[in-house]
Formats: sequence, structure tokens, C-alpha cells
Amino acid sequence: MPLDSRTQEPARGAVPISVNGASLLADPLGAAIEPQSRTLVVADLHFEKGSGLARRGRLLPPYDTRATLEGLAALMKRWQPRRVVALGDSFHDRGAGERITDHDLGVLSGLMRGREWIWVRGNHDPEPPARCGGEIADEVRIGPLVLRHQPEGDGAGEVCGHFHPKASVRLRAGRVVSGRCFAGDGRRLVLPSFGAYTGGLDVLDPALSRLFRGAFAVVLIGRDRLYRLTSARLTEATW
Repeated sequence: MPLDSRTQEPARGAVPISVNGASLLADPLGAAIEPQSRTLVVADLHFEKGSGLARRGRLLPPYDTRATLEGLAALMKRWQPRRVVALGDSFHDRGAGERITDHDLGVLSGLMRGREWIWVRGNHDPEPPARCGGEIADEVRIGPLVLRHQPEGDGAGEVCGHFHPKASVRLRAGRVVSGRCFAGDGRRLVLPSFGAYTGGLDVLDPALSRLFRGAFAVVLIGRDRLYRLTSARLTEATW
């Protein structure tokens, strides 16, 4: 991921990212865009996580699906994609498609209308619900890129999710900024989770950092801007 060497320079709009020779854009909401095909890629929506946790006694406000849909609606308005690829774990569990409200299903159907929509299978949703429409695939290929849920092989051209990457950096004033991030090394790119109730894994954790060959870079999603950073500038998680 070739990023500006002035690692604390904020990028106010979408940030360009190169993966296996392909040019993508990282959106401040946490999506990636392949501009040539007008494909928008999101990862780990986890629709109906709140209602799923409630069934197990963890009561949370049941509005996570709606909040996630609002984020998707903003992306549709901004980019007008021809195709949307959701990189797995779009539905928190096998029952999520039945729990989603008619209102939220209607909003989702409206976002899908007039464009190709592909649900990539994830470990939480090996069979995305037919009730929600769209196509289902194990992976999607666009030129030198392969879009899938979990990393496989040497990662050449891979764009994946699954890990919910987060990062922390200490700024010059001493303040620590932490948040979701894109992480990559020019060969492979891991997208941040997009769902409202999703946690995160520190990119410095070996389970995630081992995916990259040595140094890597992140695009950190701050409160009102993106930060382009090399892995050497990161600090251990503070959340």
C-alpha cells in the first residue's frame, strides 16, 4: 500500500490504495471502491447482531442493522456503484435473515435495486438468506483482485475482511487516535468491519500482522478524517 511518507498527514477524502497493481479508493466510512468497474466493497456488516445477542441475554439497543443501512445508504449516494460486494459475515448468524424487520429489509431492497449485489459467504453466514435477495458467491474476481471473506494462500491481489482491523497512533501533541482501519502491504488488503456493533483486532496482533510480508501500512479512520500511516508509526491498542 504505497502511502505518503509524511505519516501524520491527514487525508480528508478518499485515499488511494494500490493492491497487486490495481488502484482502489478507501472511503472514510470504511468501504473500498474499485473505480474502473464502479464496484463498492464492504466487509463484516453483521446485520442483526444486536437481536442475536439479545437472544443470549445480552440486551443492546436493537438498532444496529438500521445504523449499518444508513451508512450503506450514504455510500450509495456518494459513489453510485454499479456493483456492491459484501465480503462475508454480512449476517451475524443463520437466523439473522428471519429477524431483520420488514422496514429494514425494505431499506436494504431499495439500496440493492438497479445494481448488482453479491453476498460473499463468511464464517457467520455460509448461506446468506435468500429472503434478502442478491447473488451468493465464495469469492469475486476483478482483474488482478480476488475478493473473499478470509485470507488464503500468499494473498496476491486479495481483498478480504474477517479480522475487523483497528489501529492506534500517537500524534505529535501526545494524543492517541484509535479506530478502525484498512491494512495492507501492496499485495493484500484487509478491510475494516462496517457493522455498527462490531469490535476489532489490533493490527499489531500477530494473528493479523502475520498476513503481511514485513512492514505494512494502514489507513486509519479517525473521527473526521483518514490518517495514512506506516506500521512503524503504530502503537499498541488503547481501546
